[in-house]
Amino acid sequence: MVISRTPFRISLFGGGTDYPIWYRKFGGSVISTSINKYCYIVTRYLPPFFPYKYRIRYTHRETTLSINQIRHPAVKETLNFLNINSGIEMVHTSDLPAMSGLGSSSSFTVGFLNSLYALLGKSVSKQQLARDAIEIEQNKIKENVGSQDQTIAAHGGLNRILFQKNGKIIVEPLAISRSRIQALEKYILLFFTGFQRRASDISAQLIKNTPNKFNELHALSKITAKAYEKLTGTNFSAQTLGKLLHENWIIKKSLASNISNQLIDEIYSEGISAGALGGKLLGAGSGGFIVFFVEPSMQKKFLRKFNKLLHVPFAFEKTGSSIIYNISD
Repeated sequence: MVISRTPFRISLFGGGTDYPIWYRKFGGSVISTSINKYCYIVTRYLPPFFPYKYRIRYTHRETTLSINQIRHPAVKETLNFLNINSGIEMVHTSDLPAMSGLGSSSSFTVGFLNSLYALLGKSVSKQQLARDAIEIEQNKIKENVGSQDQTIAAHGGLNRILFQKNGKIIVEPLAISRSRIQALEKYILLFFTGFQRRASDISAQLIKNTPNKFNELHALSKITAKAYEKLTGTNFSAQTLGKLLHENWIIKKSLASNISNQLIDEIYSEGISAGALGGKLLGAGSGGFIVFFVEPSMQKKFLRKFNKLLHVPFAFEKTGSSIIYNISD
């Protein structure tokens, strides 16, 4: 039996430039961090005493005789990708709801891959975990997803991730002091909007619009570069980062009409009115989690005013996907 633990993530800057349709032509970059909210996957070889070969438990329960009968696309394609022939049982649980903008589907794929590799007795790098998850999601399942979620789930940490035209992905941990990381962490407040959505459905329109969003996507890249300079330079300015986060969101939601909606716009406006320096909806859009950048000294007052949504305390994490239990030998 193997148990993997894989973090969710908060994407701060550059989301939209991590889709292959864009970065294969122009390159892309994002700044994102993994957080101490996780999905857990228990995997083991299923004993040969049952009238089925695969037992899969998530929000649904599946029992099948063959891999191709499995309805869960990531489970099916991951098992096929690794050419698993033995019977498998998989159980999934998580700290936060799926389809909510925290990269949960990619965390699942990375975590399931990691657990299966461990079950097979194979040690793989974080680069390979990310690369394999991208291959499964983009080319096997054919989901409308970018390449940052798999990368941050596998690697963990607060990073700038560079997507090169040749397809290479470079993960650069931000070279800043622990005290600055903690300062940044304290500015970010995370809230659940209360409704979920399928990221792939929303991203389909963004991908379709990409050829006509040249100026907007280049502007996102420039904002990401400015944010990187502020985060790593000697003159750390929370006010500037909050302003850049706001600019990033205004441009991001212009990439497709379904990224935001009237309710999200109202929530965002209320957050700014309550004292936030900036913020953004996480993930593809239309729901899930939203973050606001708020001065630590103002947060008690902000939380009193902005009390319509569930506040979710969190911390940055730096381990990425890991095997926390393994007695497969």
